[in-house]
Amino acid sequence: MTESNLESDASNMKKAWMVYSVIIILVILILVFFVASDNEERLFFTLMTAAASYVFRPTDRFMKRKIAQFTKKPEEDS
Repeated sequence: MTESNLESDASNMKKAWMVYSVIIILVILILVFFVASDNEERLFFTLMTAAASYVFRPTDRFMKRKIAQFTKKPEEDS
């Protein structure tokens, strides 16, 4: 692979992890502000959602496969 391909892959991986992080933060905010009824539940939802998202995070192989699926350019007909 050329260096530009490696940089592009690294950039796409960073973007994918940023999207994952933003989704997790949104889930935490929804649970804390709309589902929790007291401070104890807010703390629980914050900590447990963050912990579960870390434990069940996608593997790099899965992320690379999904990045390839979404960034695939249409092939030109010759």
